[in-house]
Amino acid sequence: MGRIVVTEFISLDGVVEAPGGEDFKHRNWSFAFDRGADGDQFKLDEALAAEVLLIGRRTYESFADAWPKYTGPLADKYNSMPKYVVSSTLTDPQWNNTYVIAGDVVAEVTKLKEQVDGEIQIPGSIRLVQELIENDLVDEIHLMTFPVILGTGRRLLGETTDKTTWKLTESKTVGEGIPITIFQRAGR
Repeated sequence: MGRIVVTEFISLDGVVEAPGGEDFKHRNWSFAFDRGADGDQFKLDEALAAEVLLIGRRTYESFADAWPKYTGPLADKYNSMPKYVVSSTLTDPQWNNTYVIAGDVVAEVTKLKEQVDGEIQIPGSIRLVQELIENDLVDEIHLMTFPVILGTGRRLLGETTDKTTWKLTESKTVGEGIPITIFQRAGR
């Protein structure tokens, strides 16, 4: 059975919106900090560990526009791996190995977890992550916390109907004082 792993660049005040692009008041805010060689290696290792990408439409469009232009281990991984994009509007994805989830997201992601043997990684994709957390489908959360308070923007976590418990399984600091924390859903 697959495990869903969420990976986010996040500010001190919980903002995950547009860390590396898009239209936003603080566009590219994560690029103001040096992650260092350890931070870059962590992100590469993290991506290489994934069997499948699961992403929302906005993240998909950003990735599909950028990654096919690059080469190297990370680009090769993203460009070749299966990608599932959750969208009610996307019908003809152009990025290779992309499949659209257009129906009941919870049911389809539950099926995907049953079909994949390994890690299903979700980078970004705020609404998708919130829906999957609400429905207790997320197994692990990776946060790279940048030392900035943005004051505005979409946050990773919103209200949920119930409490969930998580266990810190790893933490380290990279680059310019950027903590990486990994939490696993307690009891799994």
